Amino acid sequence: MREILKKIVVFVLTWEARLILKKYKAKIVAVTGSVGKTSTKDAIAKVLEKKFRVRKSKKSYNSELGVPLAIIGAESGWNSIYKWLAAFWKGIKAIVAQEIYPEILVLEVGADRPEDIKKIRLWLKPDVAVLTALAEIPVHVEFFSGPEEVFAEKEELIRGLGESATVILNFDDERIMEIGKNTSAKILTYGFSDGADFEALDYGIFLRKEDPAGVPEGIEFKVRNKKDEFPAKILNAFGSHNAYPALAAIAVGSVFGMKLEDSIEMISIYSPPPGRLKLIRGIKNTLILDDSYNSSPKALEAALKVLEEIEPPSKEGRKIAVLGDMLELGKHTITAHRDLGNIAADVSDILCTVGVRAKFFMEGAIKAGFKKRSIYTFETSERAADELEKIIKPGDILLIKGSQGMRMEKIVERLMAEPEKKKELLCRQDDGWENR
Repeated sequence: MREILKKIVVFVLTWEARLILKKYKAKIVAVTGSVGKTSTKDAIAKVLEKKFRVRKSKKSYNSELGVPLAIIGAESGWNSIYKWLAAFWKGIKAIVAQEIYPEILVLEVGADRPEDIKKIRLWLKPDVAVLTALAEIPVHVEFFSGPEEVFAEKEELIRGLGESATVILNFDDERIMEIGKNTSAKILTYGFSDGADFEALDYGIFLRKEDPAGVPEGIEFKVRNKKDEFPAKILNAFGSHNAYPALAAIAVGSVFGMKLEDSIEMISIYSPPPGRLKLIRGIKNTLILDDSYNSSPKALEAALKVLEEIEPPSKEGRKIAVLGDMLELGKHTITAHRDLGNIAADVSDILCTVGVRAKFFMEGAIKAGFKKRSIYTFETSERAADELEKIIKPGDILLIKGSQGMRMEKIVERLMAEPEKKKELLCRQDDGWENR
């Protein structure tokens, strides 16, 4: 019965969304990939706001439900029939009345199951399609025959795009570039490699000058295209992977006639969404690298690299990796957790695992020579939060990361110095999540 109701809701929302697109003729920028979709979507929207009326997908509205909701400008009804009726009504009003509708829609498109993107592609025709990056072991892979089927599903977004469309590709990802060979659309590329249309170079982390402890403030790099080169900074973002959303956004800006310097100006006031490697002050004069939004092998490897790059706020401080289960990896679950545990052993002083699968992080770390007495295991994020309050010491820096279902943001909430700011700083703070 629940599936039947969902199909009805999807049908109605999609019908409304198609009529809205036909009426207002907004340009569509669609973003997909295994990692970095939401950050890229947000960066693109920020850049385009300089010149256009823009609407972006809220949160991760990237499914057959989420994409139509983003086009309509409505919220998910979760389990409330009244909220779904309100979403339907908002769509009807947009169709019947004459609204000031966005000039550009920036939509995230994801794939939890086979044919998810194909179903959306059959009616959504992007003017610009952005492919971020593919992971060797993608999230949601357990619902596919293997990584190759996941990659093929991502490719669905650009199938059928003609010469009037533009496909923007991550130049540093060989699989993404292979996918790009299968389109007749115009291609632009971005990355750190020489030859990209929009190239990043001289990446580094810069420190807060007025802070005697030398607390990191963000990342800096230069952006070069075929004509110009300008310096760029992103506040409260860490890791070279955070340059990729900015580069993709700058490339999209160029499609819509924006100058490089104007796009970089907008990037300087962009900040990644909550839960994506944001630095938050913690209790006991600690620092928290909050990467609690989600987790996958590629994303966790990038986060551990950031933990390696950033020094604790004091000489006595320790690096603590708090790692929750990586879900939906299927047959790759054990190997992926062990491999990342091995990496965690090289960059952290203390390892805390959260969840049943996360215990394989411990196995990988011990095999790499990590001392067992420096490892703590917890079943739930609530239990981990209780114990971490006792474990942490002044000057420590903590990386907190896990899949959505592990609710690792609950640990951050308990350990942050200003919990009254949780609605502003943390992910999953709406009623739909808080009541789950």
